Amino acid sequence: MASIEHYTLERPSFDRPVKILIVVAPYYKDIADQLIAGAKAEIEACGGTHELVEVPGALEVPTAIGIAERMSNFDGYVALGCVIRGETTHYETVCNDSSRGITLLGLQGLCIGNGILTVENMGQAQARAEVDGQNKGGGAAAAALHLIALSRKWGAARKGVGFVPSTDELKIAGDAKGPKTA
Repeated sequence: MASIEHYTLERPSFDRPVKILIVVAPYYKDIADQLIAGAKAEIEACGGTHELVEVPGALEVPTAIGIAERMSNFDGYVALGCVIRGETTHYETVCNDSSRGITLLGLQGLCIGNGILTVENMGQAQARAEVDGQNKGGGAAAAALHLIALSRKWGAARKGVGFVPSTDELKIAGDAKGPKTA
């Protein structure tokens, strides 16, 4: 199969550093380590910092992100792990529910890059995880960083938002204090 070029956005820049939580399910440790290396490199290339936490499996990744959002101060999140198809329908459950959980958190405004690989075999996982290959860990970090850049752009303070009384209203309010005495 011929190699296909994919367009990637330019790396975002930030006026103040970003702080990212990397949440990984290291069930396949070698794959997880490659995903983590790619994510860390991308975050550091933007001048950001990161923390890493491990969870038992891909289903726990969205829960850990939700807890961190409520109880800490991260700008964004990178979800990492690998689910390889087995002989049962458990694969579909894990793939669908972990993805749905991450999507629901994203729709609530969290900046998350989803790097949970869902593959048919170990060869596909290795090709996608390798930093010198498809580098899906770096791609997930880049996605989170781009969303953080958007949230900072759109979340900036705006002028003229809110109620500002007119000068006539201020004069009327002053007159309501009672008659002036000489």
